[in-house]
Amino acid sequence: MLIGSPIPTSRSEHERLTKFKALAVLSSDAISSVAYATEAILATLIVAGSINLGLTLPISFAIVLLLAIVALSYRQTIPAYPNGGGSYIVAKDNLGTLPGLVAAASLMIDYVLTVSVSVSAGVQALATLFPALSSTFTIVSIDVALVLFIMLVNLRGVRESGSIFAIPTYIFIGSALLLIIVGALKSFFIQHNPVIGHFQYVATTEPLSIFLILRSFAAGCAAMTGTEAISNGIPAFKKP
Repeated sequence: MLIGSPIPTSRSEHERLTKFKALAVLSSDAISSVAYATEAILATLIVAGSINLGLTLPISFAIVLLLAIVALSYRQTIPAYPNGGGSYIVAKDNLGTLPGLVAAASLMIDYVLTVSVSVSAGVQALATLFPALSSTFTIVSIDVALVLFIMLVNLRGVRESGSIFAIPTYIFIGSALLLIIVGALKSFFIQHNPVIGHFQYVATTEPLSIFLILRSFAAGCAAMTGTEAISNGIPAFKKP
């Protein structure tokens, strides 16, 4: 009743998704990383004191550049692997079995962490907005409930999960674009003066070094998780 009856192979073609739904369900992995990537950079840089938190922006630009390179690479991979070309298949075919297994193992860890960290980051944000949810028991309960919900929805099938996850994904994208547009208009055209709060200054506990910057860059690269999902999920798309 929860996950439905098994789908025969003959019906698999009817379970494929349109571009609108497939891009939503497959890109939600990568988009969810936005919830904690910037925080990961800040949490690493903070040991160098509040004065160095401004490095978050150039580090973010470097990550965006790397993300663009990776996305371009997968754009070239898709025509070469029309049946799905993720890190494992591409690495195995071009570099050998061992590199392919290393890529596969890293992906397994990545997928587990993506679900757990994305859900926990989202619930933590809700707890910040609604202090009544801030108890540890409540946060953990909501985390577990959401993970179970995601599992059940995915077990229902690709088509059902695409229909359900498309709505919040496009709402998030629209909200992010609206935030950028409104912020740009207020800053450059309306000359809006933002209200800046007063925060406690954090003293330096570790000197700023190239290694700390690289560590912040590596932590922020969490934003790149799930980039390969679309390339790997080509079989889920309806044929044009």
